[in-house]
Amino acid sequence: MSLLEEKTLSTEKIFSGKVIQLQVDEVLLPNGKKAKRELIKHPGAVAIIAITDENRMVMVEQFRKALEKTIIEIPAGKLEKGEEPSACAKRELEEETGYDCESIELLNSFYTSPGFADEIVHVYVAKGLKKKENAAGLDEDEFVNLIELTLNEAQQAIEEKQICDAKTVFAVQYLLLQEVLKN
Repeated sequence: MSLLEEKTLSTEKIFSGKVIQLQVDEVLLPNGKKAKRELIKHPGAVAIIAITDENRMVMVEQFRKALEKTIIEIPAGKLEKGEEPSACAKRELEEETGYDCESIELLNSFYTSPGFADEIVHVYVAKGLKKKENAAGLDEDEFVNLIELTLNEAQQAIEEKQICDAKTVFAVQYLLLQEVLKN
């Protein structure tokens, strides 16, 4: 056991929903005292930086209830039980945008909020996009507008707070860094 590790003494399941589970763990701290930790369990997700042949980012605009507003994001979605992240990325790209891709490559994975959630997001880069004739559609409770932005337009959308989620800001910053490194 590491000097910083917290040993779980008990777990109380509070809520089990379609996407997340909430639990409260009682833990033994490194100093011997006890504490409570409220934790969200999540199956994980993927996000796709989809780049057109014209070097535009394919994004979706959708209403996010937790924020009570519409924002612009890169396509993303949660992993189904037993689903490989790369397969999920291709599925979500098709469902949300109607595109298939010639190549899809894992860029990186990160935890969204490790202080209280175990959600991990696997970020992929998709290139060689082709519109599918009979693309799988959106989930029945999902409504999006498809948009394509240049890197400059995406930067402007961040400044205007139209893009404000971590995965999309990460995607834009990654592409900006690639531009800087090329020059």
